[in-house]
Formats: sequence, structure tokens, C-alpha cells
Amino acid sequence: MARMNSGEETNLHPGQGLAGRHPSHAASLPQALAKAGEALIQAQNEDGHWRWELEADCTIPAEYILMMHFTDEVDEALQAKLATYIRRRQCPEHGGWPLYSGGHFDVSCSVKAYYALKLVGDDADSPHMARVREAILANGGAAKANVFTRILLAQYNQIPWRAIPVVPAEIVRFPDWFFFSLNKVAYWSRTVMVPLSVLYSLRSKARNPTGTGVRELFTVAPEKERDYFPIWSWRSRIFFWFERIVARLEPLLPRSFRMESVRRASRWYIERLNGEDGLGAIFPAMVYAYEGLIELGYSPDHPYRVQAGRALRHLVAEHGDEAYPEPCVSPVWDTALAARTLQETGREDAFTAAQRGLDWLATRQIRETEGDWKDGNPDLAPGGWPFQYGNAFYPDLDDTAAVANSLHAMDHDGRYQEAVARALQWVRGMQSRNGGFGAFDRDNTYHYLNDIPFADHGALLDPPTSDVTARCVAFLGKAGGPESRPALERAVAFLKDAQEPSGPWFGRWGTNYIYGTWSVLEGLAQADWDMREGWIQKAVAWLKGVQQPDGGWGEGNGTYFQPEKAGQGAASTPFQTAWAVLALLAAGEGEIPEIRKGVDFLLRNQTADGLWTDPQFTAPGFPRVFHLKYRGYNNYFPLQALAHYRRHRQGLGAW
Repeated sequence: MARMNSGEETNLHPGQGLAGRHPSHAASLPQALAKAGEALIQAQNEDGHWRWELEADCTIPAEYILMMHFTDEVDEALQAKLATYIRRRQCPEHGGWPLYSGGHFDVSCSVKAYYALKLVGDDADSPHMARVREAILANGGAAKANVFTRILLAQYNQIPWRAIPVVPAEIVRFPDWFFFSLNKVAYWSRTVMVPLSVLYSLRSKARNPTGTGVRELFTVAPEKERDYFPIWSWRSRIFFWFERIVARLEPLLPRSFRMESVRRASRWYIERLNGEDGLGAIFPAMVYAYEGLIELGYSPDHPYRVQAGRALRHLVAEHGDEAYPEPCVSPVWDTALAARTLQETGREDAFTAAQRGLDWLATRQIRETEGDWKDGNPDLAPGGWPFQYGNAFYPDLDDTAAVANSLHAMDHDGRYQEAVARALQWVRGMQSRNGGFGAFDRDNTYHYLNDIPFADHGALLDPPTSDVTARCVAFLGKAGGPESRPALERAVAFLKDAQEPSGPWFGRWGTNYIYGTWSVLEGLAQADWDMREGWIQKAVAWLKGVQQPDGGWGEGNGTYFQPEKAGQGAASTPFQTAWAVLALLAAGEGEIPEIRKGVDFLLRNQTADGLWTDPQFTAPGFPRVFHLKYRGYNNYFPLQALAHYRRHRQGLGAW
């Protein structure tokens, strides 16, 4: 995309804040709005959409290198760039790699990064490799890595297959009444587990042409290690023993039965390969799908394998001598938020740009494909949007509510009326029994499954969350009419029940309590809820109480590990300051010191090109396991906050 990297952030040392990076003088509000608005318009692609890169930790580039050596399809030039990216992000403090900028050492990420660099040719005795090896060993060695890392090590013949949980292809046979079935786990789990079950059942083996291994990362010889499986609850202990019994019985399965299961599993994921957008349009599922096709014997020129390979290559972002794969792409989300931001500015050219973005979004609505969400919803017609360019099997509630709400706000001539009506019907149909909304599924609340050995990441499920529910509340309240009132009231009751005792809401899809609290307060305001109610004012008081001395707001990703530090961080960030300002404005706080200080922070820290930068990761993919940096967040959220602030000062209110 011609402008996908507009406003790209600088590479800063993890934890470096904003202080001292920009001129001390601040532009006036009109000047700041003009510069930021122009920058956002210039970032728009020719067909009307926006997209910024989505960056994750070094697990992803390491896995790409490991995949190339698994398949013996090594692109030397790309490998060198991926390796450069990984080396430059090694933490000087602890010697390994964290899950997010400024984070603590993570053994799983560090094992993969070390292995990838060794495959590239880095000398194991070189200083940077010796440092991470020492850190891994000091943290228990590679045996303490998570399930996905151990699966990779088993494929590379570094550990025995008994060191990983049983993931048999027979999972596609399990009926819904069984304690485990594919419909009981999240979409991301489904699309990862099914191709992985093929690899597991075939005991796939990496080609590994150089024969490189990492046995030096173990404190006990892998064959003798007996402590591969952590126990974190009484249920996990029961599931562990059950899983070990299954592992012992598995060899007794007739080969014909096993191979038929493999065929069923391969059919399941081949039906969902999703062309060059990839299985589930997410990197881990796409890697396992590609490797699975190879293990199943598909030739290099077979259309499935060609498409799957291209899908992976499309994810790679290259910058000079560096490259990293995005975990997925975010054009629908970015376009919905950028268009909404420009709607707030009041500029004629901004409205034109926003309209072009919304026209592009209207064409991406899923109107025919009945995805996995159809199970349990046989009479519900499709009408959602995906997060990515193409992911028709897996639309999500967050994007659908955000897009449809923006379409409704700009629908002055009825061009979006049908699209909004279809979205309303789909959103209402996807409400869970407890009143909340999950991201991709309804009633995905089989919490006991997070205790199976495979689920050491704790994110096997897609239960209702406050932030997604809040987005749906905004949409139902703004566009839903009387027929949506019962669903709206149930959703608000869910939010009231989900509020933390101190006042905020947990942020499942953005960092963290500031994101959750902004989502809820804005959702309630757009639904015309009475913002004077006590429980809402409790959230307002919490938000005011966590403002930083410099006038901004900043919350570290470490609050997912230490919730008692909710709202706290080493430094204020532009995107979180914007969320806080937007939340207080939504609550009707008006011209108060906290808002003025937040606006001043944004004005002081705007760059000369009209944008904002910050090194912090902005969201979890899975809290405490996988974190992300949405590069667009510092481009449109601060502008949205400033524009919204000006509208309130002018007495115009929200869009």
C-alpha cells in the first residue's frame, strides 16, 4: 500500500518516554488540528481505505525464520533482514527478548529468537547469544517454554513428542456435547488447532537442512526431563492426568482411523484457507496450514500451497535492512477509526476523505458467507465485517459495531441503510446469554477449557468483554431504535456487573484499564445513557485519579500481570491520553482541569509533521502472552480527542 507506513514510529529504546523529544512550545489547537488532519488525509490509500502496520514481539519474525528452515525454503535476503530486526530488539538489561517494549524477560520468546538466530548462522558463543542463553538457563531452560514453543522444538527433534500435549486430528470428530469440541473454543484457537492437529498426528519433522539444534538451552537433557507441564489449578492437574492417559492410549488407534481423522482435519482447514488472505487471516494459523499442506504431500505448485505461501509473504513488512511479519493486518479497523476521526474535525476535505473510507468499508461487509458463528445461530443472516481485508468465515463484533456506527452517522442519503440494518440484525443475534458480546462468537464461555494442558496461554476462549460490549452498546443505542432496547439494556447490565471495584473496566483488546474505561464511557454516552449515575461517576473519578503529573495518561502492559497497578505506567502516551480525554468528554465533564491538561499534553507532544509517536505497545493479542503495537493509534486517536474537545468547546457535542 502506497501510504501504509505514514507516520511510522521511530525505533526507541524500550521504556523511553516522550520527554525531551519534541520542542517545548506547543501549536495552538487550530494549528494542531490542521496539521494532524492533513497528515491523516495524506495517509489514505487511493481506494479510500487506511492501514498502518501491526507489530508484535520477536516471536513472529523468529517463527518465520524457523518456518523457512522447517520447509527448506529459505529466502536468504529476507532471512538476513528478519535476523537484523531480532538482534536490534534484544534487551540490554536482561539479555533476552520481552513480549512488549520495556517488558520483562520472556523465556518462550527468547528460545525462539535464539534458535532463529542460530539457524541464520550466529555463533552460539558470540556475546549476544551467550547472554540470552545464560538468561534462558537462569529461568529454567527451554523446558519451561510454553506449549507452542515446545511444539516447535519437537518438530525440530529437540525434545520428545511426549513433552507436548496431545493434539490429535480426532478433535474434528468430537461432537458438541463432548467436554471439548471445536465450537467450544475461540476462532483463533480453532484455526490454529486443526492444522496443528494434522502436524501432530503425522509427527511432522522439520527439514532443518543445516541440522542446527539448541540442546544447550536445557538444564536437563530433554529425553530425561520430566517437568514439561506446569500445573496451575486443581482442574489443570485433573486434565493433565487425563491427557497423559490419552497420550499412552493413542498408539493403539488403528492407522486407518487416524488417517481418516487427518483427512477430515485437512478438509476442515482447506475449506477455510481464505485464498491469499490466509487461514483465519492470522499468522500462527497460516504457518501451521502451510506446513500442514507440505506434510500432506501437496506439491510446491499446487494452488493451495501457492496461495498459503503468498499469504504469509504478504504479511512481511520491510524497512531498509530490517523486516518483520505482521501477525495480521488491520485495514477495516484502521479505516473505521480514521474515518470517524475525520468526521469529528469538521473540515470539508476531511468529510470527503471519511466518506471515501466509508464507501470502501461498505463494500467489505460479509453478506453471503456463513462462517463458524453460524453454529448455534442457524436462522441468523450474515452482516458483519472482518478485521482484515478478507476473513469471511470470521467477522467480529468490534469491527462490525465500529464500522456500522460510522456508516449510520454519515448516512445522509440512505446509501448505507441496508448495510446498517443487516449489521444490527447480526449484532443482536450474536449477543451472549449474559448480555455481553465476545469478539467472534456467542456464549464462548467454557472456562474450564483454559485448564487443559494445551491452554497454558490462558486464551483458548472468546468470552464477552467490556470493550467489545461497549462498542455494541454504542451501535445499538445510536442506530438500533426501539427494537434494540432490550439488547441494549442487557448489555449495559453486563457492563455494570463487569466494572472493577475501584471504578475502571479491564481492557481485553487495548492497554488496559484506560482503554476499557474509555470504551465503556464512550459507549454509554453514545447510547444516551445517564452519565450522572453513581457507577459511571465512580469510573470518572478513577480516571481523574490516575492522570500523570505531566497532564497525560499512561498505563504499562505490565498491568496485565499486576492489576493492582491499573492506570499506572512509566510515562504518559499520546494514545492513552487521547482515550482518557475522550472518556471524560463522553462523561460530560466539560471544561475541567484534567481535560485541559490532557489536551495541553497532546499539543506539546505533537511532532512537526502533525503526528504523535511513542514506543509502547498499544494492545494485547492475548493478555500476558502476546502483545501488539497498532501503529495507527498515535495517528488518529490524539486527533480525535483534540477534535472532540474543540466540538465541545463550540457547543456542538459529539458526532
